[in-house]
Amino acid sequence: MNMAVAQDHSIADMAAAADLAGAVQFLTFRVDDAEYGVDIMSVREIKGWTAETRLPNTPDYMRGVINLRGSIIPIFDLRCRFDHGLTQAHAKNVVVILAVGHRNIGILVDAVSDIVTVESGAIKHTPQEASHGIKERFVDGLISFEERMIILLNIVQLFTADAEALSQHIAPETQQ
Repeated sequence: MNMAVAQDHSIADMAAAADLAGAVQFLTFRVDDAEYGVDIMSVREIKGWTAETRLPNTPDYMRGVINLRGSIIPIFDLRCRFDHGLTQAHAKNVVVILAVGHRNIGILVDAVSDIVTVESGAIKHTPQEASHGIKERFVDGLISFEERMIILLNIVQLFTADAEALSQHIAPETQQ
């Protein structure tokens, strides 16, 4: 996949743009018993779990970094980021590489579900009690799809500050 960084767009921006096109797409994945979605345009790659190199003085949900074809990619444990404890990572876990701002980051998830295409009007506002304990600013909306409820994540809110903080630990010549 192309590793170029796309512009950041909120779900609301995508929904407005989709009114012209009629539909938006999300990559969906599971963490615990919940299903989440991210804008397909922010996804750079999906790969199997690879052990990370832990960096000192980082929060538990910042698992560390991996070397992906010469690029140093920070890996975040989504379960831990949502205060549900550390993931006991194994070969069945998946890392989704996302473009967040001017960085590529990886998120550790249980499994990738599929790519979902919905009409822009299908994106609903999130009632506070429906966010599975996730801070409201991390959730952009909900979609009901084939009897599933998918929580749409705002990856910019979730990871921009963390990716910038982690950049201080990584030598500038290794960042891309």
